[in-house]
Amino acid sequence: MGTAEALLFAAFVLDLIAGDPRWMPHPVKGIGWLALQSEALLRRTALPLRLAGILAVLIVVGGSAGVAGLLVALAASVHSWAGMAAAIYLMYSCFAVKDLGDHAVAVEKALDAGDVELARQKVSFLVGRDTAALTPAGIALAATESVAENSVDGVTAPLFYALLFGPVGAIAYKAINTLDSTFGYKNERYLEFGWAAAKLDDLANYLPARVTVLVIALAAALSNLRFFEIFTSAGQGARRHASPNSGYPECAFAGALGVTFGGARSYGGELHNAPLLGIRAGKCSPLTIRQSVRLMRLTAALFLVIGIGIRMLMQPIW
Repeated sequence: MGTAEALLFAAFVLDLIAGDPRWMPHPVKGIGWLALQSEALLRRTALPLRLAGILAVLIVVGGSAGVAGLLVALAASVHSWAGMAAAIYLMYSCFAVKDLGDHAVAVEKALDAGDVELARQKVSFLVGRDTAALTPAGIALAATESVAENSVDGVTAPLFYALLFGPVGAIAYKAINTLDSTFGYKNERYLEFGWAAAKLDDLANYLPARVTVLVIALAAALSNLRFFEIFTSAGQGARRHASPNSGYPECAFAGALGVTFGGARSYGGELHNAPLLGIRAGKCSPLTIRQSVRLMRLTAALFLVIGIGIRMLMQPIW
């Protein structure tokens, strides 16, 4: 294992141990600030909104990647160990394996204890839907779906770009993902301004989402879950999802766990019907939350190990 692979492995392990302490400065907060400042500046110009949104993407993604590269280079100029520490920190800050699992497990424990109100509160940290009236089954569904959906943008996609391009790649991906979370809404304010952010996020997640299905299948086989149903579920249902990418990990998890995702849910008091994903009519429960967390964690570990193995057989970029 070379230095680059060792740094990535260290960043991954650090995330498993420390997660995302609220007191620690986080690059995503800086990226979010830069996105909002860029929007405010560009909206004051006479540029067409779509062009202004494209410029915002260039400023935020280019600026974030540039700062990441500069930080590593400056740290390395002081001492090689400082450069390695900076690289580890930047990559570590892009992973969410521990936090995603911890949030879901907190929901599971509240449901197991029969504290539905606490479970509603805990699941609200994971999802954007209204949670005040969710039943225990609805809470379990929301938590399990969230683990499945976020297994790409919070876990495997940052790993994918870190494997390819190191800390600069991981930060650039995180900037793209943050922009989509900030601007990627199909409403009056962001339909044009957020067009570029949404399209770039779709493009950045295209390969990771599909590769992740294969790794989920391997993790499911090792976990004695439903290996073959993953491919049937993804083949039949992934394109029903509103997102061109999110349907793939969600269908894979639904197939592996033998449950159905989707159905009615409320956002801001408005009822929406998400497409049904999965090939079995099983309902989510505290058990499926626990299984989804284990599956997500094993998928992340396998993605890293396989990725490092491939890097060691090829000529890496960084």
